[in-house]
Amino acid sequence: MLLANLILELRPLLADPQANLPQITAKLREQEDFAEYEVARHYVAKKLEPTIRAWLDDPDPRVRLEAIAAVRRTFSKPAAAKVLRHLVKDAHLRVRGVAREVVFELGLDDVALRDTTFRVPRNPAGGGGWNPSGWHFGTGSHRGHPRLAPEAVRAGLPDLPDLPALLRWLSLDDEAALRRLMRPGSAAGAAYVDFEVPKKSGGTRLISAPRAPLRAVQRKLLADILAPVPCHDAAHGFVPGRSTVTHAAQHVGAKLLLQTDIRDFFPSIHFWRVRGLFFTLGYRGDVARALAALCTRRPVIAATRTDERRVVWPGVLPQGAPTSPALSNLACRRLDARLSGLAARLGARYSRYADDLSLSFHDDEALAKLDVGRAFWWIDQILQQEGFAEHPKKRRILRPHRRQQVTGIVVNEHLAIPRDERRRFRAMLHNCRAHGLDSQAKVWAQARGHDPEHEGLRADFLAYLRGYAAYGAMVQPKLGARWLAELDAMVQPDTP
Repeated sequence: MLLANLILELRPLLADPQANLPQITAKLREQEDFAEYEVARHYVAKKLEPTIRAWLDDPDPRVRLEAIAAVRRTFSKPAAAKVLRHLVKDAHLRVRGVAREVVFELGLDDVALRDTTFRVPRNPAGGGGWNPSGWHFGTGSHRGHPRLAPEAVRAGLPDLPDLPALLRWLSLDDEAALRRLMRPGSAAGAAYVDFEVPKKSGGTRLISAPRAPLRAVQRKLLADILAPVPCHDAAHGFVPGRSTVTHAAQHVGAKLLLQTDIRDFFPSIHFWRVRGLFFTLGYRGDVARALAALCTRRPVIAATRTDERRVVWPGVLPQGAPTSPALSNLACRRLDARLSGLAARLGARYSRYADDLSLSFHDDEALAKLDVGRAFWWIDQILQQEGFAEHPKKRRILRPHRRQQVTGIVVNEHLAIPRDERRRFRAMLHNCRAHGLDSQAKVWAQARGHDPEHEGLRADFLAYLRGYAAYGAMVQPKLGARWLAELDAMVQPDTP
């Protein structure tokens, strides 16, 4: 086909790339062996890229497969490498396999950390060298599982040799009762209920809260199986005795602070990974699968181009389940160990709070040797090998002349609440003294889009004030104690 004819056929399809992506990909595939192909590929690439990237994030694995085919036909090799490197760890096995096939077909040679499950090859192009084979690390059915607990810890966990033993331990009548706790979606009769909460950075966050029967089971799993297993010392989120304050305290007075985030933290930890975690704790076969299913959620979605509704498999950790925080820390145990090792090698301190990673440098000699870009490359590659994706747009390089914040706490010279937040809270306390608690409660409710006349507003507002003052006492004890004393003085006259 002449190039002009191919362009004429592609132009009307590009008017709606969302609907016509499969047809566009098919036409490019037909012309792949001709010289005109490269010109046509460049012609469609810019128009298709936003649609393809959106499809790569679609929860429907069939849509992701179509997007991978479009990447194969339209993206340049560097652009394809950026998206495919994460898809080789996709939760869906078919998507993972096709992504690997495309990596091989495109002959990608981007440098990646060595896959230590292979010996170092004499031929650098062979598997296991400093090449894309390192992107596959840790995804084999028997490879890469971290040794989560020593024998002494495993010996103290419940003995669940088979499914009947699990049912007895959970006080369930039969397997049908177990399956009811695994129902997908959030409709009536499902195990979860979904709702959204606003994010501080804007937008909303989906919370999937387990209904009472499943919540009781998950709390038992947390108390008897997950809580006794220690997480890494670098983890500060969701750990008793640790907090945002202990996380930030590691980095006070840093001469350089490097920060980045993990993208889609909880959804990155899927059924297969959770099953592997329970496997390392000594649970096998049907028991490990059942425990993983009880701790993960399978959403029900509407297909992108039809009215069909289907269950997404495999499930992922839901935000809102009691077990998710502990499982996320255990899934990150080897990640924390590797990043701690990297930090020690660079002369830095490392800590993690959920998806927030921080490395701080306090020594001039270590700073003199530091290559910041190389350090971020190592962090990104380790995250990739451990099954996570970095948020490159959230990288931060903070020096002492700027405000250095870790989980919302200023750490330049000592732990401190940011000045603008302190001023805002002081102004709120002043207004409460000047105009009364009730009037400020209404202002507070309206600012958050709540009903300013609802019953119990005063109690909610007081709880908010006390909670923030108590948080201030954690970060800055003297300041927080003063705020709490002011609140007590305001409330005291109202008490009989």
